[in-house]
Amino acid sequence: MVDSAPAEPAGVLRTLRRHWPEYLIEAWGLGTFMVSAGLFATLLEAPGSPVRQAIDDPLIRRLLMGLAMGTTAITIIYSRWGKQSGAHINPAVTLGFLRLGKIRPVDAVFYIVAQFIGGAIGVLLVTLALGGAFTRPPVNYVNTLPGQAGIGIAYLTEVLMAFGLMGMIVICLPRPKLGGKIGLFAGLFVATYITVLAPLSGMSINPARTFASAAPGAVFDFLWLYFTAPVIGMLLAAEVSLRLPQVGSFLSPKLCPNKETRCIFSGWNPKSGQVDRSIM
Repeated sequence: MVDSAPAEPAGVLRTLRRHWPEYLIEAWGLGTFMVSAGLFATLLEAPGSPVRQAIDDPLIRRLLMGLAMGTTAITIIYSRWGKQSGAHINPAVTLGFLRLGKIRPVDAVFYIVAQFIGGAIGVLLVTLALGGAFTRPPVNYVNTLPGQAGIGIAYLTEVLMAFGLMGMIVICLPRPKLGGKIGLFAGLFVATYITVLAPLSGMSINPARTFASAAPGAVFDFLWLYFTAPVIGMLLAAEVSLRLPQVGSFLSPKLCPNKETRCIFSGWNPKSGQVDRSIM
């Protein structure tokens, strides 16, 4: 378990100097995810897209979107950079690990700030590249909005999806045979959620992802839902795991545990092949 003592100002700056690559990777990760989401959503949903004109069934389009975003998540998690930061790319995931005591508060804050910035940059890049096809309805910056079933169902769906994703992570991480497959499972969860549950909640489970899409058009009516429901779901999963034997018994909160890259959480140094506390 990492030391969770509050950091002094000098300690915060020292941590920033040591860990800025991981923070930058988190921004890159969610930015990349949002670029992918914007490109594929425009391809599949924009009225002028030949793909949209060729595929009339919304379920098939959601399936293709789910496969695209699941594959994107897998690629980010298993990339060299994703392996280094842990590929949280989601404030709710980071807060879940914070509750489990696996990440220091100062790192959690910088991770979350980086995720918000990266997501916003990703949406901006797609806006510049695709213009109105991306910004106008029905794509509308890939905003996440409650479905026709109502706000209550959307909220419950977001909580349950987040609980399921975080539950999978904390169950798999302590088990060597499953830990290396978390990225694949996460991609499958994302693909399934988009295909099956997106009509209910818009499929966010990520406050920074929703904010990135909401900010350009100032669509803030439901921001409270997507800021709270995913966090509640993942914190609930963390709370349950704290009460189960061995579920929380892992050192590094990475979605792709490895010894190829340094770990700012456990202090693992791949160059020396041992723990180096100067990395932490």
